[in-house]
Amino acid sequence: MPLKVTRRNTGPVQSRDRCTPLVVFVLSSRTHRFSELLRRIEGISQKMLTQTLRDLERAHCVQRTVIPSTPVAVEYSLTPLGETLVGPLHGIINWATEHAAEAGFTEPSSAVA
Repeated sequence: MPLKVTRRNTGPVQSRDRCTPLVVFVLSSRTHRFSELLRRIEGISQKMLTQTLRDLERAHCVQRTVIPSTPVAVEYSLTPLGETLVGPLHGIINWATEHAAEAGFTEPSSAVA
């Protein structure tokens, strides 16, 4: 079940469990176009990426910029509020990397005699 956070005057904002951290992680490096995000995040559907970006934009964590060109291009970047997610996200990534075997994410390495 998605995490629901209520924001004053904006209604409920849903966080897509698996997709939101991936989108924030990819956007933490630089601004990306939609098609770049779709290529960088393996296994995400166009629909799920669209929903996640809309949710993040509604939560004021992502800025959507339309670039007038032919064809029209749209770029996404983290807002200052969205950038506050990067530190905790990296903390979770570091924890998972450090404790992967203990947490059952990977096979424990065998001791070399």
